[in-house]
Amino acid sequence: MPHSSAATNLRSVPKIRHRPPGRRLWAILRSLARDSSRERISIGDLLDTLHDRAFGALIFIFAFPNILPTPPGTSAILAAPLVFLTAQMMLGRKPWLPGFIANRSMARKDFASMTERVVPWLARAERLLRPRLMILASPPIEYIVGAICFLLAAVLLLPIPLGNMLPAFAICLFSLGILGRDGIWIVLGLIATIISAIVVSGVVYALLKSAIFIISNTFG
Repeated sequence: MPHSSAATNLRSVPKIRHRPPGRRLWAILRSLARDSSRERISIGDLLDTLHDRAFGALIFIFAFPNILPTPPGTSAILAAPLVFLTAQMMLGRKPWLPGFIANRSMARKDFASMTERVVPWLARAERLLRPRLMILASPPIEYIVGAICFLLAAVLLLPIPLGNMLPAFAICLFSLGILGRDGIWIVLGLIATIISAIVVSGVVYALLKSAIFIISNTFG
């Protein structure tokens, strides 16, 4: 009889259910792109969907297209939300975007087309993310990363020929490090930042020298 009672008690104990791991960013984006109940996808929709991962995820989303060949002026458009988000990360605030940016939207089919270009790269990158050197991807170092990304986003606003790809690549590395709490990617982002600073400063110097040469020959 005691044995039966013990068995009953064991059966009455609720099983511990482990929480499923968080969905990958690429899966969230693809799910949003395939949501037929939406006609348009706004930046505000992305902010609401991504919740606590909004910083790393949104920064990546706005930075990545700058790595690819895009029409002139695209980098300046995408840099505006990047400046807002990186400034907030630098100040340790929750992600927020003003209405004139959050309300910007695109047709779902256009969003789906863009997503399909990003997803293969993002899926490969997310498979490599591990919680490593987490101190580099957590406050207060995260605020310093935000400051570096803010400066890189400001560079994207400038009309520098071929001057947007390397800064955008560095921002992507930082954002993936923050997203996966992987300090290795933060280190890679720092290396990419140094390289981009050297290249961009070289391009700016060459442009200034060319402008001075043209002016001196024209008015000399």
